[in-house]
Amino acid sequence: MLSNRDIYDEEHNIFRDSVRKFFQAEALPHVEKWAKDGRVPRKYWNTLGENGLLCPQLPEEYGGMGSDYRLNCVINEEHAYNRAGGAAIAVHSDIVAPYLLHYGSDDLKNRILPKMVTGEMVGAIAMTEPGTGSDLQGMKTTAVMDGNHFVVNGSKTFISNGQNCDFVIVACKTDPKQGAKGVSLIVVETSRDGFKRGRNLEKIGQHSSDTSEMFFDEVRVPATNLIGEEGAGFIYLMQQLPQERLSIGVIAMAGAQRAFDITLEYVKEREAFGRPILKFQNTRFKMAEMWTELEVGWAYIDQCLSRHIKGDLNAVGGAMSKLWTTEMQGRLVDTCLQLHGGYGFMKEYEISQHFTDARVQRIYGGTSEIMKELIGRSL
Repeated sequence: MLSNRDIYDEEHNIFRDSVRKFFQAEALPHVEKWAKDGRVPRKYWNTLGENGLLCPQLPEEYGGMGSDYRLNCVINEEHAYNRAGGAAIAVHSDIVAPYLLHYGSDDLKNRILPKMVTGEMVGAIAMTEPGTGSDLQGMKTTAVMDGNHFVVNGSKTFISNGQNCDFVIVACKTDPKQGAKGVSLIVVETSRDGFKRGRNLEKIGQHSSDTSEMFFDEVRVPATNLIGEEGAGFIYLMQQLPQERLSIGVIAMAGAQRAFDITLEYVKEREAFGRPILKFQNTRFKMAEMWTELEVGWAYIDQCLSRHIKGDLNAVGGAMSKLWTTEMQGRLVDTCLQLHGGYGFMKEYEISQHFTDARVQRIYGGTSEIMKELIGRSL
């Protein structure tokens, strides 16, 4: 149910068709190699840019389409449904770009945003640290002012686009004594002395997406690379997290839909005891339950999307959208794998990839437990 939803108009459906064709032609034939390599080729980002698939939400003055968030969602849905893998487009377009657009100086915006649209510069954001997980207030990376430069020291981990990125937005403490009020966001170009990429982390799923450690050893960054006001970083993070979590929810729905669709085809064709396994009541009931959850999920995610476009999706709404959709995705892909029987455990069957890829959805962007805590606090 990716297309023909009320949240989208004919322009979005036409765009969706071109996005789908792009991923099927330019990504799908290479995903197995990318998975073995642990990353996509850097030039693939330029190809994405050339085809208008990066940062469509940015204003035309920066090279974007000046659209609302729905075009981002079309890209995310097709990316997930067509198993395009690799590049963390949502991180680049839905998370990194908005920080620069909403809070960055004219210098930062003019210097970076146009190149994000073309794929000349790939963005990443570094929040998580070893030992802190979802506890952003507990971060230990620091940025100390020295003349007209910040000196950044510390380490980050689980950074999507970590191997391919050209710059990273680093969440760090500019005043460790102030707790959350001492957090700032600073752009660090990966070419700067003292910056070091760690290993490309090996994961149980999403193998073609580069995920890295990062180290900052006396990295000198001009004060002009500060995003917005010093000490306002935690506020900025809280303001932008609803879109990040909604993006994860959108991706979860598309991934779950794909898992259901391929499982439906499988149970129609696979026979046991002389008949297709869809003919067994248990299979029909399981498929009926999953179809119903998908219908509910799409209606809910579209409701959240509508609220977000109007500027009405708050932190609690963003947390709810991520919590429900990713938990549903986990249940659904597990059931789909079970219906594949032993073949579902084989890597050559697509459902096994959905099973492993989906697991992290309940972790990154804030764990399900953190989402429950955020929601519960508002009661």
